Amino acid sequence: MRVLAIDTSNLVLSVAIVEEERVLAEMTTNQQKNHSIRLMDCVNELLDTTGTLPEQLSGLGVANGPGSYTGVRIGVASAKTMAWSLDIPVIGISSLQAVAMNALGFPGMIVPLFDARRGQVYTGCYRTEGMESVRACENEKIILLQEWLPQLRDQAQGEAILFLGEDVRIHKEAIVQALGEQARFASPASNHPRAAHIGYLAMKKLQNESNVHELVPEYLQLAEAEAKWLAQKQEGLVKE
Repeated sequence: MRVLAIDTSNLVLSVAIVEEERVLAEMTTNQQKNHSIRLMDCVNELLDTTGTLPEQLSGLGVANGPGSYTGVRIGVASAKTMAWSLDIPVIGISSLQAVAMNALGFPGMIVPLFDARRGQVYTGCYRTEGMESVRACENEKIILLQEWLPQLRDQAQGEAILFLGEDVRIHKEAIVQALGEQARFASPASNHPRAAHIGYLAMKKLQNESNVHELVPEYLQLAEAEAKWLAQKQEGLVKE
């Protein structure tokens, strides 16, 4: 089984081709580039590098959010188009879970987060399951960081809490103030999602999920334009 995996949900662009026991190739960049322009070039390069024909793919895995609205849409739309044209399944994987996978083996709570502006973060809570996967402790959410940190402190009951994600650096001071030595931070390389993790998580679900049309982005909140439209509709400012 050979799976193509992609993540364009945030600033990082990551693409990988994996088999059951091997990462055949992986490309990850963390630059201000246009994912819509670079994604397919990266995919083609990895297919060529690994000698993989499109028809040899058993399925696709894609980070389906939360994250950048545009980034999530690019990844999901591209993956669904490729899966539909190749008649293969496509599996959506949480962008937060993909980052949490970098902490396999950590004995405490694993908390990935992405900045969501206005003091909010997209976040979740995970724990390691052996050295192969992580399981969610509760549903992912968008929440004010100042509300989230006390909740984590109460749940952890003194054990270490590892924070992951490129945006952790933005909130590090607030995290340390709230949690002190209970807070742990990873090396910069562990803050970036890896498409290889997405590929392996997707591979486990390929036999159970295969409908291309069922895959939708998981934004966790409405886009700003949509939220304004709904607010205006409720106030009677928008005609049906």
